[in-house]
Formats: sequence, C-alpha cells, structure tokens
Amino acid sequence: MQLRYNFRLYPTLGQQRALARAFGCARVVFNDGLRLRQNACAAGLPYLSDGELSKLVITLAKKKADRAWLGEVSAAMLQQALADLNLAFRNFFASLAGQRKGPRVAAPRFRSRKDSRQAIRFSRNSKFRVTDGGRLRLPKIGDVAVRWSRRLPSEASSVTVIRDAAGRYFASFVVLSSAEPLPVIDCDIGIDLGLTHFAVLSDGRKVTNPRFLRRAARKLRKAQQDLSRKQKGSKNRAKAKMRVARAHVKVADARRDFAHQLSTALLRDNQAVYVENLCIAGLARTKLAKSVYDAGWSQFIAMLEYKAERYGRTLVKIGRFEPTSQTCSECGIKDGPKPLKVRSWTCPRCGITHDRDVNAARNILAAGRADRLNACGALLTEHVPSPRCEAGTHSKLIPTRV
Repeated sequence: MQLRYNFRLYPTLGQQRALARAFGCARVVFNDGLRLRQNACAAGLPYLSDGELSKLVITLAKKKADRAWLGEVSAAMLQQALADLNLAFRNFFASLAGQRKGPRVAAPRFRSRKDSRQAIRFSRNSKFRVTDGGRLRLPKIGDVAVRWSRRLPSEASSVTVIRDAAGRYFASFVVLSSAEPLPVIDCDIGIDLGLTHFAVLSDGRKVTNPRFLRRAARKLRKAQQDLSRKQKGSKNRAKAKMRVARAHVKVADARRDFAHQLSTALLRDNQAVYVENLCIAGLARTKLAKSVYDAGWSQFIAMLEYKAERYGRTLVKIGRFEPTSQTCSECGIKDGPKPLKVRSWTCPRCGITHDRDVNAARNILAAGRADRLNACGALLTEHVPSPRCEAGTHSKLIPTRV
C-alpha cells in the first residue's frame, strides 16, 4: 500500500524566496492551462490534448517576455502542475459520466496567490533526493533542513512541499510500504460516536470529547478581534492574520494527534472494530454543526480505515438507519425513537435500565458481527486473496496520510 509521511521543513530565507517563486510559477502554469481549455470550450474548438497544452503553457511560454521567468524553476515541477490539472479534468469528466464513486466532482478552478495553502510537487523525474546529511535536495532550491521523526520505509516516489496558513513548511513523501499485520487476537468492539462523549465503547468505556475548538474559543475570538481592528494592507494586519492562523493550526494539530492516538489504541487492542456509517455532511447542516466539526468524526474514521488495512485488522461500517438507540441490547425489543435529552431508559420487556450510548455501542457490535458472518455462519477475520487462476480486479493504490 502507498503511505504518505509528513515532515517539518526549515528552509533558509533564500530558500523561502525560491519556494515562493516555485509556488507562483506552478500556479501560473496551472491557471494558463485551465484558461486555454476554457477558451477552447467557449469557442467550440476541440479539447486540447495534454501534450499540446504542455507545449503551449510551458515550452512556448518560456520564449515570451511575459513568461520568461518560468525558466528559473524546475521544468519537472511545472510539468507536474500541469499533470495535476489534467487529473482534475479527468476526474470531472468521469464524475459527469457516472464512472466515479463518491460525491460529484466540480470543474477545476483557478488557483489564487492569496490562498492560505501553497504546494508544489516533485516527482522522481525531477531528481529530488535525501542527502547523506539528512537534508532534502530540491532542484533549483537547494538542500532544505528536515526534522525527521521516523525513517522512510522505502524510497519515495514523489514529494510535495507545502506551506500552510501559519507559514510552516512541510515535506510530504509518498512511499510504497508493505502491510505490517499485528498479532491476531480474539477481541472486537463496537463504537458509538457522539458529542457528549467522543466515543462510547461496547465494553462500557467512555472517551471524553476534548472539544479543542470550544476550549480555544476565547483565544481565537481575541485574535480575530485584534485582526479586525487592523488597517487593510498594513504589515500589522499581516502579523495579526498570522496569529489567527497559528491559533487555528494548534487546534487542528491537537485534534489530529488525539484521533491518531485513539485510532491506533483501538486497532491494537481489537481484531475488529465496528462503527456506524454516519451522514456527517447532513449533521453538519444542523444547529450542531460547530460541535460536529469540532469532534472530527470523518478524520477519525478515515484513520481507522487505512490503519486497519495496514495492520491487518477489520473495520466494519453498519448502516446509518440501524435502530441502535431504539433496540434493547439484551432482549432485542424495539422500544421506539427517543429524543436526545433521554440519556437512559428501561426496557419494558426485560426491565434492564440502559445507558443510551452504551446500549447503542452494544447494538453496533452485534450488527457488525452479523455483517461479518459468511454464508456458513463462520466469522470472517480477514480478507483472503483469490487464486491467480481466478479473474479479478485490482484497486488503485491511493496515497494515505500518516
């Protein structure tokens, strides 16, 4: 499987200027290619091929006076920016034709120099490498200092240099890594995600919701008020904007670290994990939207998915319409819907008093176990590859963030 490893970069002042120049050149090439295709479509002309577009916006553009500065950066990086545009168009057309799973993909949009996040990508053809001294050598930029937190499992196929809203630089390596299965254990668990508690487990444990955004609300409010008082275009406003971005970055980093630790602990201690397939986009349109976004359920479930594949565990999503909060986990009677203010209830048949969230987690565990049963009633613990003589399809390798 393909994994993505992120490391902090510390470029010098000269390297920061070179990176800013590279960000701008990649953005211009992307926008020029998008503009040419939009103009061709508006004029009723044929769709510009990838090779013809590369010749127009890179090869011929360098010979013009207003685009001569494109030669100051790596040509492979410009080609990669154009490859990103071509991929965006292919995804858009596949979405229109119904050949792409997931939500509809919109047409590519122009990139702005005012975007808080800037990125460029170097493929293996650009001849980037990690030096013996542990620095990242980028073409026409130099050797950039890297804060290594771990070793790369294999040689990287590409690296993306990112500058975030807080002015930090990161290197994101895409590497090919083999699975690292953990020892098989006879234990599984159901998880009920919520807002009062971030996660309630089927064994009765409750994980407190950290509410990182709520806890930092006062500091964020003061930083935002300070920004609103600064004159537009002034240096003090730029400094205040950076302080706001850094405050938000701290919240996002803390939330990500919490999700990483919890997802790893759950998969390490359980062979199978069962969660509910929530419609998070729909919940984010309610009055609880701020709390839903602060919880970060989507990020947590995504981590469970790729870590389960990496460590040889099983993740099962049960249907979102399962009546987990309406059914008694002991006798199975369905007692009907209950408002959110009801946190505990007594079963009318067996007389057991249930905690609403613990009962839901146990029902999720039971529904997940039922989904894993095969036709003979045996419990499936892992995916078994088909023999070579059988026909089959192979899924594409998608880089996963680590």
